[in-house]
Amino acid sequence: MASYGRPAGGSVPRLRVVDETPEVDVHAAVVAADRFLTALGLDTGGEAMRDTPLRMAQAYTEMLTARPFDLTTFPNDEHYDELVLARSIPVQSLCEHHMLPFVGVAHVGYLPGGRILGLSKLARVVELFARRPQVQERLTKQFADWLQTHLQPAGVGVVIEAEHMCMSLRGVRTAGATTITSTLLGALREDPRARSEFLALTAERR
Repeated sequence: MASYGRPAGGSVPRLRVVDETPEVDVHAAVVAADRFLTALGLDTGGEAMRDTPLRMAQAYTEMLTARPFDLTTFPNDEHYDELVLARSIPVQSLCEHHMLPFVGVAHVGYLPGGRILGLSKLARVVELFARRPQVQERLTKQFADWLQTHLQPAGVGVVIEAEHMCMSLRGVRTAGATTITSTLLGALREDPRARSEFLALTAERR
């Protein structure tokens, strides 16, 4: 989960968002990675792979750590009530079943209420939930629920389209196959016109 705190001063509301992940024991991770590779029959004593356990530990630490950020919102002074849509936000996460990456894009839209969101923050919120072991279905819902809670828009829609390495590199080995998940809340779920507009716009590049 995340912890929140408002910095003192300033007229623009800011919410500090920090992912509360456990502290990483890099040394233990390196030892474990070395044992893991050795158990698979690989030689980590040679020059080529001598530092591979360290690089593995560093890589997974990076993939499992979201960067803190300030969630900045602004008053909706113009009373804008049409769809705001950000398409093709990069998504990188790890499948919790195999610890292999899944990679794709998120399309995020909302119908503003009293406040609007700095657009770059949508990518930050995606990272907040993606930088942990995940399943795509949960990631999609967590993202939508978080925006609904903290932005309080009239409606939220999230579509994630991703390729899972656990499907393309192993098992059925269906390289290029993508999985699409969606969560719609508020007016984007209940209003047929708004729902159709959002789904049509997010489908344009597929």
